[in-house]
Amino acid sequence: MLANNIITNGPNWVNGLSWADIVIIILYFLFIVYLGVKYSKSKDEKSYFLAGRGMTWPVIGFSLFAASISSSTLIGQAGDAYSTGIAVFNYNLISVLVMIFFAWFILPFYIKSKIFTIPEFLEKRFNVASRYYFSAITIIVNIFLDAAGSLYAAAMVMKLVFPEASILTLSIIFAIVVAAYTIPGGLSAAIRVDLMQGVFLLVGSVILTFYAIYNGGAEYVKELLTEGDVLMKLVRPNNDSSVPWLGMIVGIPILGLFFWGNNQQLVQRVLTAKSIDEGRKGVLLVGFLTMLTLFLIIIPGVMAIKLFPELPKPDMVYPNLIMELLPNVLIGFMMAAMVAALTSSLSGLLNSVATLFTMDFYNKIKPESTSKQKVRVGKTASITVLIIAVMWAPQIGKQFGTLLKYYQEMLSIMAPPIVAAFILGIFWKRTNATGAFSGLIAGILLGIANIIFTVNNGHSIFGDIHFLLTVPYYFVWSMLVMVVVSLATKKPPLEKTENLTFSLAEFKRETINLKQQAVYKSYRFWSYLLIVFCVIILIAFW
Repeated sequence: MLANNIITNGPNWVNGLSWADIVIIILYFLFIVYLGVKYSKSKDEKSYFLAGRGMTWPVIGFSLFAASISSSTLIGQAGDAYSTGIAVFNYNLISVLVMIFFAWFILPFYIKSKIFTIPEFLEKRFNVASRYYFSAITIIVNIFLDAAGSLYAAAMVMKLVFPEASILTLSIIFAIVVAAYTIPGGLSAAIRVDLMQGVFLLVGSVILTFYAIYNGGAEYVKELLTEGDVLMKLVRPNNDSSVPWLGMIVGIPILGLFFWGNNQQLVQRVLTAKSIDEGRKGVLLVGFLTMLTLFLIIIPGVMAIKLFPELPKPDMVYPNLIMELLPNVLIGFMMAAMVAALTSSLSGLLNSVATLFTMDFYNKIKPESTSKQKVRVGKTASITVLIIAVMWAPQIGKQFGTLLKYYQEMLSIMAPPIVAAFILGIFWKRTNATGAFSGLIAGILLGIANIIFTVNNGHSIFGDIHFLLTVPYYFVWSMLVMVVVSLATKKPPLEKTENLTFSLAEFKRETINLKQQAVYKSYRFWSYLLIVFCVIILIAFW
């Protein structure tokens, strides 16, 4: 029987929460602000933007996990599971394989080049035009997709508690809370708070999953598995509206590589690693943690089909699981854990945009500026981002069906050209600056043309197909332009390829060195183990 807390009456309740729950949430907010201030580092740009480059793999892993459990994951994936089943886990499953690829082949170049931002790598490999383009695109994505999305999701959660409050009002409150520790303290503050929130979120998700199972969710899932219901299948027909199998193969890897390999918000945490090995192991740790989302976020979303069969909006699934299933006190704990995920995402975004704007634009305009001036500009940029995101957040619910749909469709246009530039830049020395920039512009122009065409005709240029199947079109088109233009123009100079492109000889030397250390200390051993887990999950839910 459901523990229906929302209809509980009495003076000790405020919209479904006891005063104990409210005290827990308030204490939690005070605690993360205290923790952020305690670990603040803002004496220079290295400490403010990259936490001094001294982080170890457990801190990096849990911080990455907390930051990656953004609005599109916690709210969006649970909601998508409620609508279409576990197929949404394919984004996480394929992304875990992408993380392994990133850790092996791309991450070393980022750390060795001592960059502050991912666009900075494009300047080192190509030219400043590519850096400006990617930095500008990333800032736009971070503000309108990620930051606004996180505020909207957090506001939707708290609207269950305070239904009379508007999305705008609640967004402002969350913006102030996150700003209180992120803007003064920089990435060091954000990453330490994220470490705590990553653990907090895991514990809370385990508790909620247990209650969903206890209230009849397990029997429903068992019934679906016995009947071979499509809701519990990862591999879907090509006409499936959620994740067609071809889109899973050709679309998700490209989006996953952008999210984990080119996303300043996440990769910035990896850049804080004190060594390449620490960074690699941190990425692999978040891979293992991401596999747990199937059982802690997505399957509970499927259970909610049985527990709450007539919810008006899929995005309300996870909040309803909390409010309807848990007893008081635990509601406060889980609401705090949920807010932890959303604020972690937002704190990383603020520091990400501050870093991009300061190091990619302000530092270019005023290269003689002092560390103190750069930090001040970064803080101003964070405040500006928050203001814009707060104003845009209410529009998400009005203009788009769900958070996940909003996020995925925008990303499917912006990501492929950037991924093409990084892949060719690292693995093909002949790629030059002219080719890379031409491909980036060609890719985004095709995306804009497709948006205009879709608005006027009701379907994309590529036909009435799933958005995942449009991703390779953008990717191949951008890559083709890069290859043709690069071959038609001069070879890049040696300084643009030396130590910035993949070397098979160096990879073989590393392989020999790894054989001389204990197996369990090798990042490759943990990579293989992670691949095995992925294969087991895929077979189990085929």
